[in-house]
Amino acid sequence: MSSEAFYNRGMKISARNKLRGTVETVNIGVVTAKVGVRVGDNLIESVITRESVEEMNIKVGQQVTAVIKSTEVMLMIE
Repeated sequence: MSSEAFYNRGMKISARNKLRGTVETVNIGVVTAKVGVRVGDNLIESVITRESVEEMNIKVGQQVTAVIKSTEVMLMIE
């Protein structure tokens, strides 16, 4: 993906990695929630606040974009 900022509903973000997927699981705890997002054959898990899940009304089956900002990305070969 381009290193340039992208626009989403008027919002700019500098993260390079944006992966579109479908919410597969939502496990809500007291303070946090773990959301599983299916991107092709891969399941990406995100731990976010319970409040965020509720405010965004995140539900199983919903299309979302996982935005990944990381200082490290490890590679593996078999």
